[in-house]
Amino acid sequence: MLARYVVRRILQLIPVLVLVSLAVFLLVRVIPGDPVLVMMGIDQDERARITPEQYRVLQHQIGLDRPIYVQYLNWADKIVHGDFGLSLATRRPIVEIIFERYPATLYLAATALLVGLAIAIPAGVIAAVKQNTKIDYAAMGFALWGVAMPDFWLALMLIVLFSLKLGWLPSIGYASPFDNAGLFLQHACLPAIVMGTELAAPLTRYVRAEMLDQLRQDYVRTAWAKGLPSRMVIVKHALRNSLIAAVTVVGLQTARLLGGATIIETIFSWPGVGRLLIDGIYQRDYPIVQGAVLLIAVTYVFINLIVDIFYKWLDPRIKLE
Repeated sequence: MLARYVVRRILQLIPVLVLVSLAVFLLVRVIPGDPVLVMMGIDQDERARITPEQYRVLQHQIGLDRPIYVQYLNWADKIVHGDFGLSLATRRPIVEIIFERYPATLYLAATALLVGLAIAIPAGVIAAVKQNTKIDYAAMGFALWGVAMPDFWLALMLIVLFSLKLGWLPSIGYASPFDNAGLFLQHACLPAIVMGTELAAPLTRYVRAEMLDQLRQDYVRTAWAKGLPSRMVIVKHALRNSLIAAVTVVGLQTARLLGGATIIETIFSWPGVGRLLIDGIYQRDYPIVQGAVLLIAVTYVFINLIVDIFYKWLDPRIKLE
């Protein structure tokens, strides 16, 4: 049953990915700039330095002299065979560049996810159990503040405080956790706090709302009446059922984190997929932008698939149809 459901969902994702690839291909062409000049390392104002013949030769080499639909079909055919092309700026394979950057995004996303869950779940549970108390108001105030707070502003404020004023943490840089775990945590601390806070703010509200609903259910009242320990009633019974709705928020946020938080990675000079995408846009590097955005799209759709399967584990009553 589960295997058939997964296969069916994957087949349903194919049209979605085709439409995404088409949208990415067309939108990239809207970016101002000339990729031919990017290949030659000259600015738009310096175009007179090359002859029309040189320009046409390079344009032919990267296939931009063909009709737009032919360019798309050729690119899509290469994508199906695992060939994302070469970077116009560095002439390196796109797959190689992306998978050099993806581990950095993966490590940061995992760290930010842990920070967000460590804040949101306890805060949401305690706020529900202590409803209409100062603790509840403080948790909801944090949630409102986190939703309203622009992540780039919080990032800059943390840099000013912890890097410039106190000098406790570096503001830019990266180190692999497998090479130097301590240095990685120093560099990842600030961006993970920013991204984790952004995740925790809405998740706290979801957990609190679902916990309040579950605590009013008859099975919870029965558990209290039987004299079960408070921790067992809250964690084993109410919390597990409360997480079903929260999983959607976690799944979408995780997909966004893995897809690359472009603003945060740019501010902290984190060498992940998000910063790669920004660099590709600045350099008018079509293949880089197309490959990075397509990876982000694939990440979103497959995380959604994993979330649907996770529902079944949380609640066996859910039928995968």
